[in-house]
Amino acid sequence: MPTTATETVPGLDPAPGSGISIHDPRTGEFLWTVAEAGPEEVGRAVQTARDAAAGWAQTAPAERGAALRTAAKALDEAAQELAGLNASETGRPVDEALAGIGAAVSTLEQYAELGPLHRGHSLRGNPLASDYTVAEPRGVAVLLTPWNDPVAVAGGLIGAALATGNAVVHKPSERCPRLGEALGKVLAPAFPPGVFNTVSGGSGTGALLTQAEVDVIAHVGSSASGARIARAASLTGAHVIRENGGNDPLLVDAGVDPAWAAEQAAIGAFSNSGQICTAVERIYVHRDIAEQFCAALAAEAGRRNSEGSVAPLVDRRMRDEVHAQVAEALSRGARAVAGGALPEGPGSFYPATVLLDCTDGMQVMTEETFGPVAPVQVVETFDDGLRLACSGRYGLAATVLSGDLAHVHQAVVALPVGTVKVNEVFGGAPGGSAQPRGDSGAGFGYGPELLDEFCRVKVVHIAAPPAGKAC
Repeated sequence: MPTTATETVPGLDPAPGSGISIHDPRTGEFLWTVAEAGPEEVGRAVQTARDAAAGWAQTAPAERGAALRTAAKALDEAAQELAGLNASETGRPVDEALAGIGAAVSTLEQYAELGPLHRGHSLRGNPLASDYTVAEPRGVAVLLTPWNDPVAVAGGLIGAALATGNAVVHKPSERCPRLGEALGKVLAPAFPPGVFNTVSGGSGTGALLTQAEVDVIAHVGSSASGARIARAASLTGAHVIRENGGNDPLLVDAGVDPAWAAEQAAIGAFSNSGQICTAVERIYVHRDIAEQFCAALAAEAGRRNSEGSVAPLVDRRMRDEVHAQVAEALSRGARAVAGGALPEGPGSFYPATVLLDCTDGMQVMTEETFGPVAPVQVVETFDDGLRLACSGRYGLAATVLSGDLAHVHQAVVALPVGTVKVNEVFGGAPGGSAQPRGDSGAGFGYGPELLDEFCRVKVVHIAAPPAGKAC
């Protein structure tokens, strides 16, 4: 990998003093600097997409699907290169990065099939008239995607936007800009010129895109950024799709196997070093099994730490934010029975951490931590746990571990989230699509329903002219 501090990405002229410096989160080694797109570059990308949008919208859906299949094939062929960049910029292990790229390939292929099947509805009106709806592309779509599963998440938004006939301007996260640029070079040739565009940059570039005259903005990232985007779009009229932060609870009922429940909790809290939107962020365990559950969860964390299987966080800024929440909890009476301390050595590693004796007001229980931290609060009854799980300003997802069917139904009804998972922290059928609640966002972010988000609906009424007055 090049390591010169002056390296920039060809094709993007840096604004004065701008640039994104990337360090390998595994070693701390400087890798490269990527130039940020300024007002001229952003304006040019949006106008290029605008110029291409009408022609792409008029392209037959089957042809658009064929282009997506071409893009999926190119992505599959570039998987090793992209996985290497993913590992270098975000620290994600190559095998996990390859899995994310494979998911993106499948998603592009799915939208290649779903796009031509996306249809309007016939309406019941006058028997001598025709009434129906037509789904039309919105126009220019700005896609702002994250770094924690960068290709998989981008693939979903890119596939749905292009399948429905929108032209795209994609800004990948500033934490993996070289990967984002490489992804753009892989995908763009599958489409007519100007249909798929990539710009690099941080929050300033993102702000320029959200203030531009575009038609839809899709954002996966923090709740704070999502709120700013929604405010900006209220002035431009752009439609907004947001899948933002979460503080997802795990509710562990009495009567379940504590070792199995601890394994599920560890998978939910420690996978991808906790850097997953739907990670387990707070745990409420029934007192009847709390002692065995907590011991087993501490053992799960300890095993991961001793094996060195917890990958680094994306950078030291993220690690500092995670540790600040842990330190705040410890200062307020929590106990770390695994992890909880900054490790020595290079990179941005943070150990799998289990915190006991947590209480309602601690940041680890109220905010998104986005690190390998499992904070546990013991509850006296299922109802107490459910009440606490329903609290807070986020509403992305929640998990319930219970063999009591009445408790399961009670939780499904009560939890104010877009996704409820029962007895499995990750998983689900293909095509699942949820609407986040509260500060976790708005709109369908995945599945067939995402096609609707990228379209506007036109109602058509065709009546026969009066007899003898036909044109």
